[in-house]
Amino acid sequence: MNKLSRDYKEFYILTNMLTNPILLDYQSSTPCSKEVLKSMEPYWSDFFANPSSKSNLAAISASAALEVSREKIQNYLKLPNKKVIFTSGATESNNLALLGYARSFYKKTNIRGNIITLATEHKAVLEPLQQLEKEGFSLTEILPEEDGLISIGKLLGLIKEDTFLISIMLANNEIGVIQPLKEIADICKSRNLILHSDAAQCLGYLPLELIDDNINMITISSHKIYGPKGVGILLLDRDIEISPLFWGGGQEQGLRPGTVPVPLIVGCAKAIELAVLKQDQNFKKLANHRDYLLNELLKSDFRIKINGSMKNRLPHNLNITILDINGTQLHKHLKAKIVCSSGSACSKGNPSHVLKAIGRSTEESEASLRISIGLMTTSEEIKLAHNILLSTFKYLRR
Repeated sequence: MNKLSRDYKEFYILTNMLTNPILLDYQSSTPCSKEVLKSMEPYWSDFFANPSSKSNLAAISASAALEVSREKIQNYLKLPNKKVIFTSGATESNNLALLGYARSFYKKTNIRGNIITLATEHKAVLEPLQQLEKEGFSLTEILPEEDGLISIGKLLGLIKEDTFLISIMLANNEIGVIQPLKEIADICKSRNLILHSDAAQCLGYLPLELIDDNINMITISSHKIYGPKGVGILLLDRDIEISPLFWGGGQEQGLRPGTVPVPLIVGCAKAIELAVLKQDQNFKKLANHRDYLLNELLKSDFRIKINGSMKNRLPHNLNITILDINGTQLHKHLKAKIVCSSGSACSKGNPSHVLKAIGRSTEESEASLRISIGLMTTSEEIKLAHNILLSTFKYLRR
């Protein structure tokens, strides 16, 4: 049997061993944990009242659950001085923070100043900022260094006289790199600049102290941490004024009108509690799986590039480019065997703007894999994923 036949046979056997593909796309979303589901259950039927009513005992009970959840989140995150605004998710939180603060700033000062961000931010940050640019604000997008991290020197050099807002995510959703946000927060504080950070990917995976009290506006997502979809949080300094994006009821301290989804909020609070309490054990488990997979892949004779810093990185993220392989074919052949991606779930199939920003070509971006490991991922799945990846690489290189 020649080499081509052996590679094809190995690829065929592995393909047919799988009844369900291995899920390695947990940065896109996570399933609700059993504890979270249990915490929400009574609020779908027994305590279903509208918490904004306040005219009867049922509504008062729902309102109490809402405020208890708000207080629990402040305590779990050790941010008692922040306002907790519930939203539909991280995308809305980012829009509310960026559009809301910039427009409020203009109303007070009559100045459309400069905003600084990183070119590798999530689209839920970049697109609201591009909208503000259309409204007359100036926007500076900083290219990261080759390892995906921001240069503090470059940031300092780009701060202008009219800069009033900086938005830098704590950890990247595609390449997983962790930005030096404490240092950035100190710079902002010393210059009286407002700092916003999308921390949607971070809770339960990073030390809590990285979510610094000096970050003025913080975005958190529930469905990234084994909580329900449809709910997110914007944490705000109490003295920050932002304009609402819509009107019609005045709920959520006048910033987010509409009936508040109590079951989702209770579930979100429970997910945050579990993420914080189990943070250390989760970090070790996820990092061990990730490092095993990476080390085994690097032992092969394939040319593999690691995208982003491995030193400053989320424990469950691995992003690699496989050189000399067609990206379209790679994803086509992996689709039925491993659930992973080439970029963000919001990229609509386009080459990753994150990978292009760190110097990858279109071809390299297309031949890249974002592998994100979950809490229920097993050692057996990681070993099988390694075998599937290698056999697929061999088959496509024939």
